[in-house]
Amino acid sequence: MKFLVDECTDIQLVELLRANGFDVLYVMETMRGAKDDVILSRAYREDRILLTEDKDFGELVFRLRKPAIGIVLLRFHPGEEAQKAARLQQLLQNSTITLIGAFVVVENDKIRTRPLIS
Repeated sequence: MKFLVDECTDIQLVELLRANGFDVLYVMETMRGAKDDVILSRAYREDRILLTEDKDFGELVFRLRKPAIGIVLLRFHPGEEAQKAARLQQLLQNSTITLIGAFVVVENDKIRTRPLIS
């Protein structure tokens, strides 16, 4: 599985993905300051799942119907940031959740999935 990690996402999560053997492209390293639609387009072209903390990607894929391989949105309240890595690790280890073709919202206490529109 390949990921494109948005620049608003912590470097620790990039390191976690890489330590788990995933192919990771980090926006901060290669396309800093890119607009959301450019990021989403690149993720799609390169068959990458987008990992982000930016809710605007939901509008791009659901309202504007932009194509995506998969999106993982991390939604944590202030004070819960320390839980991000643990929750991401749990998501990656959960064989019942498919990331491809889905919009996955990861919160401190739950994970929600919604199919992407084809």
